[in-house]
Amino acid sequence: MLAGTLAILWAIAPDETGGALAQGAPVFGREGGLGSLPYARDFVRKRFSSYDRSGGNSDSWRFAPGGTRTIAETQAPGCIRHIWCTIGPAGRDGRPEEHYLRKILVRMYWDGAASPAVEAPIGDFFGMGHGISHNFTSAPLQMSPENGTGFNCWFPMPFARGAKIEVTNECDEGIKLYFYVDWDEHTRADGEALRFHASWNRAVTKGISGEGMGPMEFQDAGTNTSGDDNYVILDARGEGNYVGCNVNIHNQKLSWYWDWPGEGDDMIFVDGETWPPAIHGTGTEDYFSGAFCPTQEYNAPFHGIILPGGVNWASKITYYRYHVLDPVPFGKSIRVTIEHGHANRRSDDWSSTAYWYQRGTGTIRRVPAVAERLPLEDRWTFFRIVANVLLWPIYTIFYAM
Repeated sequence: MLAGTLAILWAIAPDETGGALAQGAPVFGREGGLGSLPYARDFVRKRFSSYDRSGGNSDSWRFAPGGTRTIAETQAPGCIRHIWCTIGPAGRDGRPEEHYLRKILVRMYWDGAASPAVEAPIGDFFGMGHGISHNFTSAPLQMSPENGTGFNCWFPMPFARGAKIEVTNECDEGIKLYFYVDWDEHTRADGEALRFHASWNRAVTKGISGEGMGPMEFQDAGTNTSGDDNYVILDARGEGNYVGCNVNIHNQKLSWYWDWPGEGDDMIFVDGETWPPAIHGTGTEDYFSGAFCPTQEYNAPFHGIILPGGVNWASKITYYRYHVLDPVPFGKSIRVTIEHGHANRRSDDWSSTAYWYQRGTGTIRRVPAVAERLPLEDRWTFFRIVANVLLWPIYTIFYAM
């Protein structure tokens, strides 16, 4: 179904080129449909990859523990169109170590800048948190079989005076990285194109205890008329376009009753707005274009549920919302936030990766040390398992009344 949806999107995109496609033609939009394919391009398609330079089949690069290697670098103007990679252990004795996707970092630099415009754990960058992989398909990001270990990014990444991509292995063991970086080399720079950015954040939120409250009182009572204590997905300065995020929630509330960790309104503050901002939402699942406390996996081009959580929404949840057709422009600043539960009453483990374009290289949130980004353990107890399994049907019926 999704493949058909994407094919329709690409096929119906109107073609208004009237001739050769210009350098830096966007992947999505009027020059990205099937109708554009017969037209000549005035750039050279190139690739950085990990292929075996000897002609053999050892097509990976090895990274020692703590090692950093540059996997792509050029001084020419151009645009990265597609990144694919997969990761394996350096030895022959099994799988990569636990949470390796949180321990490996990716950084990207544009136009000779000393500071990165992209820095994130590699799994989170490719759309899935919690230090794990999982099959999903969106328009700009995908994790493909086997078991979501084929990572793909389709965000266009233009540059005028060069680009560099680094990978750092902060695992305790060595890794092997297989990769493609497909890019267009241009003869001249596109002076209008903004630079791609991505930044990771994580917070164990502080809510209220809820002691003595019923489940609906805890979930729905209280007010938030400032947004000051919301979880922050993006806080950027400059001129640009916010183009989306993935958000991961690790449900940490030990509850035998209704334990939905959502109901948090999204609030996007543009250019110094105060509350209420012009872009104010109505609830967690609503921002991610779902409905009614979803419990099903679902992948669409621009929104989806990669992990819906377990029984009673216990454990791990991952959502995405990509503003490919509806980017949020900002002239001076932007703060993309969401409540952690209504009125910020929930205490859970939140993490997110935000994606945006801006003029020049902006200041991004730097990734903390490994110990500060590893997922928390699931807080399962025998009582919680039994209570949730036995009472879940009752609460589902009660909520539907």
